[in-house]
Amino acid sequence: MCGIVGYIGKQKAYPVLMDGLHRLEYRGYDSAGVAIVDEKNNLVIKSVGRVANLEQKIGEKEILGTIGIAHTRWATHGKPSDRNSHPHQDCTGNISLVHNGIVENYLDLKKNLEKKGHKFKSETDSEVIAHQIEEFNKKLGYEESVFETLKMIHGTYGLAIVNKQEPDKIIVARSGSPLVLGIGDGEYIIASDVSAIIRHTQQVVYLEDGEVAIITKDNYAVKTIKNKSKDKEITNLDWSFDKAEKQGYAHFMLKEIFEQPAAIEDAIRGRLIVEEGMARLGGLRTVAKELKKIEKIIIVSCGTSYHAGLIGEYMLEEYAGIPVEVEYASEFRYRKPIINSKTAVIAISQSGETADTLAAIREAKNKGALTLGIVNTVGSTIARETDAGVYNHAGPEIGVASTKAFTSQLSIFVLLTLMLGRQKDMSLVTGQRIARELKKIPRLIEVILKQDKEIKRVAKKYAKYTDFLYLGRKYNFPIAIEGALKIKEISYVHAEGYPTGEMKHGPIALIDKDFPSIFIATKDSVYEKTISGMQEIKARGGKIIAIATEGDKEIAKIADDVIYIPKTLEMLTPLLSVVPLQLFAYFVGVAKGLDVDKPRNLAKSVTVE
Repeated sequence: MCGIVGYIGKQKAYPVLMDGLHRLEYRGYDSAGVAIVDEKNNLVIKSVGRVANLEQKIGEKEILGTIGIAHTRWATHGKPSDRNSHPHQDCTGNISLVHNGIVENYLDLKKNLEKKGHKFKSETDSEVIAHQIEEFNKKLGYEESVFETLKMIHGTYGLAIVNKQEPDKIIVARSGSPLVLGIGDGEYIIASDVSAIIRHTQQVVYLEDGEVAIITKDNYAVKTIKNKSKDKEITNLDWSFDKAEKQGYAHFMLKEIFEQPAAIEDAIRGRLIVEEGMARLGGLRTVAKELKKIEKIIIVSCGTSYHAGLIGEYMLEEYAGIPVEVEYASEFRYRKPIINSKTAVIAISQSGETADTLAAIREAKNKGALTLGIVNTVGSTIARETDAGVYNHAGPEIGVASTKAFTSQLSIFVLLTLMLGRQKDMSLVTGQRIARELKKIPRLIEVILKQDKEIKRVAKKYAKYTDFLYLGRKYNFPIAIEGALKIKEISYVHAEGYPTGEMKHGPIALIDKDFPSIFIATKDSVYEKTISGMQEIKARGGKIIAIATEGDKEIAKIADDVIYIPKTLEMLTPLLSVVPLQLFAYFVGVAKGLDVDKPRNLAKSVTVE
């Protein structure tokens, strides 16, 4: 949550910072601000609302200076306003900083600083950091003041700090909130994630918790919070700048829905061995012996990734014969999970920085579990802190609502099921059948995407409704929940996702002519039971949209509208059935005139608990 950009180099800082803010706007857009520093000035401009509002406020004003920091905010402490926007300053106006995270002890720090005469301008927790640095700076040097302040902070932070009195450097620090340092040609770019960096350089250094980087135009040094030097590895990014552009699509979300065939191909490339009915996951090679001893798997994740985990549970239990539990990462630490050395805990996260999921992994490691990650972002915290893992290779996902990351996660669960299942009782024939059908999935998704005009027509027809019930069974029960989440996120429509069999235990009381139901009613082992559920809704005057298997003409006699998907194996059906639901949510949002890439109150990466 929130986006940080910093620049120091040969170019004017302002255009680089603004470009970075636009690329990070999916992380927060309640307000935005920029600070440019040189020997004479510490220029700070802030505005409530989107980054475009900040640009409009600045207008044609020429902003010089080659060092600066900028921020786009997702509000935690204090409502969105100019005074609560970042950057925040100390009393003197010399020190400016931007902050992601939460300072849990800010009230105690603030009271102490107010007693010493400090005047606060905002309601935020972040401002106390600037004043605390100022207080230490009365007796200590600037850098030492920053280190001493960091030792006092309880909570999480990603920080970028500039000082008019030492205008040749930016100091950045991380504890629980991601920061990446991009290394260019005579310039450095700091950002919350690589999407703000890839236009300028492919070389980055990922900061770890408890690390501080002091960056000048000529060099950088990374230190621990105890001010001891630390060597860091430079990583080459595998994301291209083009992948982070819309490339002619109206929205990133639509582009990313249409990228799903390629994303799945990238997820399985080099990993799927069809003739052996097997998968090889190189990222798990180092823990192969431990995996063979595993007796239980716990999947921890949040949001859309949690729904991927629910489907992974069905796959792993049915085909690999391993007991699986799926936990909300946000609740995992607050119960007493039964974990031992024969438990594998799998964390799923697109960003690899989700605070709750990271906390769950740390708890699992403390209890002796084998920790694995399914992560899209190379070099992210979860990728580094798990014992081993698998990368999605889906490329940057800019739209706040996850689409291609979800289907690539499902593809990896199929690979994992093949790998673990073939080590146990899965036959060669079964493995080959799953592998052959998985290889076909990208082409089958392309068939669904060609129906986008028909799905748009259906979406427009139902865009006026304010309530939906999404229903599915077995593998498609989690897809019902995911479909409901998508329309909530994108269209601000109330929707409930339920197992079809649970409908009679309460939700059916809501059904009337103004409460449509969306059934995932594919030809599978629970098809007849799903049809019975549809009849019950129909008998009560409810409208029905069905996601059905190609060739099923009978279902059109029950449903008001039908969207067809190709036939595949039951376990792979979610990879197809989710696509029309993604498009339906997208087109409903567009019909309502909403910004589907940046839905209100949401941020792409949730880096605070």
